[in-house]
Parts: sequence; structure tokens; C-alpha cells
Amino acid sequence: MLTKSARRLAGLFVSAALLSGAAQALPLASVDSACRQLTARLKGVSAKQCQASGLHAAAVASVQGQPILYRDYLASSRRNTPKRILLIGGIHGDELSSVVVAFDWMRRLSAEKFQPFQWRVVPCLNPDGLLKRVPSRVNARGVDLNRNFPTPRWLDLAPRYWETKTRRDPRRWPGPKPASEPETQWLVQQIKSFRPDAIVSVHAPYGVLDFDGPRTPPRKLGFLNLNELGTYPGSLGNYAGVQLGLPVITLELPHAADVPTPSQSARIWSDLLTWLDKNLPKGEPPLYQRLADHNWARSAP
Repeated sequence: MLTKSARRLAGLFVSAALLSGAAQALPLASVDSACRQLTARLKGVSAKQCQASGLHAAAVASVQGQPILYRDYLASSRRNTPKRILLIGGIHGDELSSVVVAFDWMRRLSAEKFQPFQWRVVPCLNPDGLLKRVPSRVNARGVDLNRNFPTPRWLDLAPRYWETKTRRDPRRWPGPKPASEPETQWLVQQIKSFRPDAIVSVHAPYGVLDFDGPRTPPRKLGFLNLNELGTYPGSLGNYAGVQLGLPVITLELPHAADVPTPSQSARIWSDLLTWLDKNLPKGEPPLYQRLADHNWARSAP
């Protein structure tokens, strides 16, 4: 029999599936085409590098048919079950530096011979926002994906927060219902199927380190110092950190357009790996892993 907390968690997954609607069609663009379009907007990442990086197109697309690209990296040692890390850039399409940093860390993962974790890297969750004539925070339907995750009482709290706290800021519109957007739906499915032990989300431009969920947060990663910003209705930190009990490390880079120097990026990466190695649980896995025998079990990405 499931515990009370397990039933609550199951409800989050099931309600997300019910609210999500029909699955999106297959992407309209190939990986090579998507790489050419994305890198035309990015500093320091070439189309050739993107095309050679081993990215795959998810089975569903963005609102405008752009593929959501991802890649898995296996741990170098298979002696023990490796911890899984989900790394996400470009949740907001105008935070270009977050996408560049994700590509930089993909290069590091490809070159690393002694890598203890299993990674799933999504360099740009919001390709439609990034590819607009003027890149935008929101997706093609004007939804802030980081307010669209299916957190408790979303239908009551998310619209109220948008109206009263943001004064109906169009850059922070949470959408018509939880998990209404294909990009959000896909990431919720990745959390269910990949079952990460921690999530790393790269943003800009506040220049701080944010943290949600269990475990003692890092005091700093590279030049980013801890400044916990709190959670919001529909945010990834609320959904995964508070509700699912996963450590969610949010790196707020200082500039949306300008990327950290190579040495700054390398130091953040090194400190991040050290924290993950020391702080991820060595014993019992997160709660949702114990639900794997039920209807919301793992499926292919």
C-alpha cells in the first residue's frame, strides 16, 4: 500500500497527465536544422559543434514544431548504480547564456574519462522563445514555462499570483492551466522517466545561486553565492524541489547575453560536481522511484 506522501506524489503525476491533453506532433525540423537555427543566436557555439554533439530530438516538439534536443551521458564506472542528474538550459528563451553554458558543459562531459554520474542534458527547453525575432522569456503561446508546472492548487494560486504579485506581467503568464504547454509536459515526463536524483537548471540574469528541496545547499558555486529566492506557483523549484523532494540547483548567471569566461564556467562546473558527489544520498532513492511499478512508471524519452 502506498503511503500518504506517495499517494500525493502519484496524484501530481497523474493530474499532470490528465491536464496535459494530447501529445504534440513529431518535430518539423531535423537535429541538424535545429542546430543551425539555435547556434545562429548563440555566442561561442557553432552549428558544427552542435551537430557533432550527439543530441537527439525528443519524440514531441515545441508549440511551433521545433525539436527539443537532449543527450544522455553515461557514468564511466558501472560498478555501482550511478546517480542521475538532469541539466536544463533555456527554460526562458531570452536567457541565451544559459544555453551556451549547457553546451560548454556538454563538451566537458564528452571529454571527461572519469565521470561518476548519469546525465540527461537539455540545452534549450524553449527553442521557440529563443528563435523569436527578438528572443523572449515566454514560449510561442506567451507562457512562462517556469510558472506552468503542475504544483498543488495551481488553478487557484498561479493566476492569483500572476494578477496580484506580477500585476499581470505578460512575461510571467503561467498559462491557461497547469502543464498546458508541450515543453512543460515533456519535461514532467522526463522527470518521471529519467528519475533524476538532482536537477540543475541554468538561468540568468540575477547572478546568484538558488536552491530548492532537501539537502544542505552549496554556499557558493564558482562566483555564484547562495541567495535562495523562494518558490512560486508552477515553478520548477516548487514542483521538483518542494513537491517531489529533489534537490533543484538553479544557477542564475549574471548576464542573459554575455557568457561567463571559460575559467568562471569551469569553476562553477567543478564546484557543482564536488557538491553532487558529497551531498546526493547514498542509500534510499527518491520517493518517486518507489512508484515505478505503477501506471506512471518509466518510459522512453
